[in-house]
Amino acid sequence: MKNYKVFFWSITVALGGFLFGFDTAVISGAEQAIQQVWQLTVGQHGFTVAIALYGTVLGALFGGIPTDALGRKRTLFWIGVLYLVSALGSALATDWILFLFFRFIGGVGVGASSIAAPIYISEISPAGDRGKRVALFQFNIVLGILIAYLSNYLLQGLGEGAWRWMLGVEALPALAFVLLVLQVPRSPRWLVVKKGAIEGARGVLQLLNPATAEQELKAIIDSKESSLRQADRSTLFSRKYRLPVILAFLFAFFNQVSGINAIIYYAPRIFEMAGLGRDSALLSTAGIGLINLLFTLFALNIIDRFGRRRLMLVGSVGLIATLSLVSHYFYTQSTDGMLVAFYLFVYIAFFAFSQGAVIWVFISEIFPNKVRASGMALGSFTHWIMAAIIANIFPYIAATLGGGTTFLIFAGMMVLQLLFVWRLMPETKGVSLEALGEKTQLAEG
Repeated sequence: MKNYKVFFWSITVALGGFLFGFDTAVISGAEQAIQQVWQLTVGQHGFTVAIALYGTVLGALFGGIPTDALGRKRTLFWIGVLYLVSALGSALATDWILFLFFRFIGGVGVGASSIAAPIYISEISPAGDRGKRVALFQFNIVLGILIAYLSNYLLQGLGEGAWRWMLGVEALPALAFVLLVLQVPRSPRWLVVKKGAIEGARGVLQLLNPATAEQELKAIIDSKESSLRQADRSTLFSRKYRLPVILAFLFAFFNQVSGINAIIYYAPRIFEMAGLGRDSALLSTAGIGLINLLFTLFALNIIDRFGRRRLMLVGSVGLIATLSLVSHYFYTQSTDGMLVAFYLFVYIAFFAFSQGAVIWVFISEIFPNKVRASGMALGSFTHWIMAAIIANIFPYIAATLGGGTTFLIFAGMMVLQLLFVWRLMPETKGVSLEALGEKTQLAEG
């Protein structure tokens, strides 16, 4: 029964990832229609596509504050409300400014959920399968992306207002999330560290696993008391946390300079650049979503066996190869455009297997309890500010430099990622959060 409960709570919170993915990808089917409806310039168009990402930057920058002050559970509830309002408002918007506003607040929800959801799942999961549980969040992200692509494909025939339906259907899962998240308990680590609610935490831990409840509770209390004994007034950017800060920043940075969000947001346009027709482009985009889902599921099942670092090493090599092949195609354009679709399918497979599956797991693990929310906020903020920048400039870069140079730049960034993983990234599988917190601090001292 306890395993069923943990699984249900993890799935419920991970549904925030579904909304995250759906909200991120749904604009790909609507962006060209929106450009025509409001007669947007190239600059305005890029800003319109990126506006949700600017919201994620704000949500990521400040999302750690309510995650600590209100708790993980309450923060997730209000994130669901933001998704719901954004979906309805974007679909019904009567002018460009209103549309920007509602897309922006949806982005705030995405940014905040990328902090609160992985933290919550990591804090209720046993060390032995924590990677799999937190990776449920990423699995739901890519499921949301796939459903958004399929939904866009199915709704494209509804006429001039099809884009409104594409954006509005998100209201249904958003409402379900708001209702379901009320059923999950509060994080036991938040209850102890932030509220001093020992008995409340004991009750949750008993629900999670009665056999280890007292042992886990003692480890959490000892970790808190250790900080108090040392009169620890350190903040996230204190020297003692330098290693996890560097790891979180670089991991999130490389996640986005792989070009993933440019491909997710502009997939139909990229396929059309390669010579595919509109229908073929949308269908190929749905193929990206399916490959993303399958390989995330594969990674989810092996991440706790093979570890985070090994997945990243394999993935980095694959990303370098596939991005280089896409670049070569755009330089030569001597073969069928379907070859680009194939290369990007393989690219997505390697990304889902590595960066996609590992990022939220790894960043949620490497910070001590005291600064986990602010550390997660740093990683999420870095991720989303880079995503916003790349999504905003991609149309201009692709038009100015061409597809060959654009994808060659992404490939070069992945060479640097491979060096980062090889030289700096530690393995975190199977280690308790408290032990990892001590390890990352000791590594600096």
